[in-house]
Amino acid sequence: MSHRWTVRLRLTVLYGGLFVLAGAALLTITYLLLGQALERQPVSTAAVLAIDTAIQPTQPLPDEINLVRTAGLVRDLQSDFRDATLTSLLQQGGLALAAVAVAGVVAAWFAAGRTLRPIAEITATARRVAGRNLHERIGLTGPRDELRRLADTFDDMLARLDTAFAAQRRFAANASHELRTPLAINRTLIEVALAHPHPSPDVRRLGEALLAVNARHTRLIDGLLLLARGDQELADPVPLDLADIAEHVAALAPAGGPTVTVATAPSPLRGDPVLLERLVQNLVENALAYNVPGGSVTVTCKPGELTVTNTGPAVTAAEIPRLFEPFQRLTDRVGSATGTGLGLSIVRAVARAHGGTATATPGPSGGLTVRVGFAPPSAGS
Repeated sequence: MSHRWTVRLRLTVLYGGLFVLAGAALLTITYLLLGQALERQPVSTAAVLAIDTAIQPTQPLPDEINLVRTAGLVRDLQSDFRDATLTSLLQQGGLALAAVAVAGVVAAWFAAGRTLRPIAEITATARRVAGRNLHERIGLTGPRDELRRLADTFDDMLARLDTAFAAQRRFAANASHELRTPLAINRTLIEVALAHPHPSPDVRRLGEALLAVNARHTRLIDGLLLLARGDQELADPVPLDLADIAEHVAALAPAGGPTVTVATAPSPLRGDPVLLERLVQNLVENALAYNVPGGSVTVTCKPGELTVTNTGPAVTAAEIPRLFEPFQRLTDRVGSATGTGLGLSIVRAVARAHGGTATATPGPSGGLTVRVGFAPPSAGS
């Protein structure tokens, strides 16, 4: 069971045990020294003889017999006094040691807590940082001891991480403009060329192929930028209802494809509506794209959870983890002309940005069941 003890409890046991051992050692040393001192302590033979004579005045004895008897009385008196004194020392000292041991354990508990308080501050800051708040700092004050150096090192690491993520956000913003602009120009030029009266069939086929490639590249760039954005902290979360988003996205499903069934209940949370809409959109689009003729898609939203299930080709449990990695698709999905392999990667990134999780399991009738869970909003949100 000791491996389940907290550090504070182990330190308390250690400090309290050392305190009790020190007290027991002190009591033992005192007992031995006092015993030796009592052995050497002389007892007045004349006083004992006078007392004995006073007690038995009617029985005078020769001096030699009196001396022998008195010597025996002296030894008995000395032994009885020594035993009584040491016994009293053990009894009273044991009670005092027990009381001091209890006080020592209590003091050790508070001392351990005070010693570990900086570590508790570091842990609390690490938890807040895990919630994507890289602006937090420990700022530990006090002497420059080992804990202060640990806290300062942790603060330096947070500063470097904050700088790195800020650079990543700037890169994403710049890349969004620099990568989309040439694609938009190319698309415009192709559309202008196709708008000429009576283009040749070869030019039209080439233009349509180039437009399809351009659209695919645009979706790929948007997916990459959205994936980078989903891996960052939310700048300004707002109250919303995930059920409304799910119903809106499901209503946009194209006609003539798999049947889309929606079952929702209010699911309030705080987040980015654009990112959450893209999350639901990716799930629904994947469920529609990788389905079977005459199949179905079921979208279920309840408090704190969104589930999308389809009736696509069977998926084994061993293949599922790869689907959440960027550009990873199953063998029968690689040939897709529209997919980028980022759909579920974006879903997981957006879920994590909102403090949630995304998991998948093989569907009951083939296909895939993807569940996205969110923590309920706090009462003060």
